[in-house]
Amino acid sequence: MADTLKLTESAAKRVAWIAEKQSKEAILRLSVEGGGCSGFQYKFDLAESQEADDSVSVTDGVKLVVDPVSLDLVSGSVVDFVESLGGAAFRVENPNAAAGCGCGSSFGI
Repeated sequence: MADTLKLTESAAKRVAWIAEKQSKEAILRLSVEGGGCSGFQYKFDLAESQEADDSVSVTDGVKLVVDPVSLDLVSGSVVDFVESLGGAAFRVENPNAAAGCGCGSSFGI
């Protein structure tokens, strides 16, 4: 299962930095919720722990965890951290998304 998702080194470094600032373990949870301008939206949180049924990917000691329901929608995705003039944000490169939006945080299938 670890090959179904990938966290880039840039994203892993950012998660580690945020986790250190908050004195938490470096576990990023990616989930998918209904809504957003394209039908679904990505949600990122620092997780307290991973659940038994989570899919887990590890990059430089940082875990990316996804629940089974969300995994159906993001399988094969790459999570990156991008800094630009418009700001800094986690981005999901999702091969399952048939449509996206300008904000980069929602998608359609």
